[in-house]
Amino acid sequence: MNVLVLNSGSSSLKFQVISAKTEKVLMKGIADGIGLPTCKFKVDEGRGEQIFSMKFKDHKEAVSQVMKEIDKDIGLSNINAIGHRVVHGGEHYHDATVINNDVIKTIDRLSELAPLHNPPNLAGILACKKMLPKLKQVAVFDTAFHQTMPAHSYMYAIPYEHYQKYKIRKYGFHGTSHKYVTLEAQKYLKKKANLVTCHLGNGSSITSVLKGKSVDTTMGLTPLQGVIMGTRSGSIDPEIVPFLADKLKVDAHAVIKMLNKESGLKGICGYPDVRTIYEKAKKGNKKCRLALDMLGYNLSMFISAHMAVLPSVDAIVFTAGIGQGAWYLREAICDNLAKFGVNLDRAKNRKNKAMDVTARGSKVKVLVIPTNEELMIAKETARLVKS
Repeated sequence: MNVLVLNSGSSSLKFQVISAKTEKVLMKGIADGIGLPTCKFKVDEGRGEQIFSMKFKDHKEAVSQVMKEIDKDIGLSNINAIGHRVVHGGEHYHDATVINNDVIKTIDRLSELAPLHNPPNLAGILACKKMLPKLKQVAVFDTAFHQTMPAHSYMYAIPYEHYQKYKIRKYGFHGTSHKYVTLEAQKYLKKKANLVTCHLGNGSSITSVLKGKSVDTTMGLTPLQGVIMGTRSGSIDPEIVPFLADKLKVDAHAVIKMLNKESGLKGICGYPDVRTIYEKAKKGNKKCRLALDMLGYNLSMFISAHMAVLPSVDAIVFTAGIGQGAWYLREAICDNLAKFGVNLDRAKNRKNKAMDVTARGSKVKVLVIPTNEELMIAKETARLVKS
């Protein structure tokens, strides 16, 4: 079965055509700059990447171009289903689901919880429905994996009626990635393991996994909560919002925008990319050194907290850009966790190649597993369509 996987962002559209049987990527690409004066359209059909300059006024036009490229190379008749990444499924969806009119209405209604993500996700779904009405479409929700969290971990200590009326609670994100590396770790460990999975990239989250199920995670109602990220502040004292609004003579929305776009690592040292920060810190940049120290400390603190909620921990799993590539952060984190029996093989870790970087005698495994959200979406889509 060949699955078209679509990930619609606010101004972008990523796509891959994946054989669910062989797990091979047959074609991939991205339209980056939808709605802007110029948009870069990149396509890789297995013969090297091609880059075009185009203009797409909306996601419908971008999807139309994707379909043309697929038809030219693979043939649209060879696409058997379409899988969509959808950011927010609220409390409605505990698993991926086949898309029908009710699902479309619910995704639209949940846009108030994810105003930057659900509308473009939905635009991709509607465009596909119009162009390929006979193909089954599946929504794979970022929040679904975390719907196994118990109430004591997802509730906020605010008046209960606000949860009842507005559904204000912790939802968690990156669920597709956390689920993928959980399954890969279990395959490697040969059991339903207790894990702390760390999806560390420009956006980051940490999840406690009890025998394959999420029981707590760092992101909350929105992706702003939790660890320090590239441009997001992570968890801070809520009183900072009105305090800064008063001092800067702006409203709360402007402060929240700053906490999302201008804070985190970028706010401390001016750079959101850990690779740049690491190189500048090595050359003596004090703000970059501070940003790295803050990040290592912050991640260690959250990981240790997530270890604490599990009865035992079989492994800590690092994934995504920073998790897979920043050996120096893994080293700093694991040094901080040595008191919990975490022992890292420094030589293996620094090569950035080995999956298992655990030192002999460590009570907890340390694994580096590349994530593959697109493959997870393709597999979920194939599973539902076949059933």
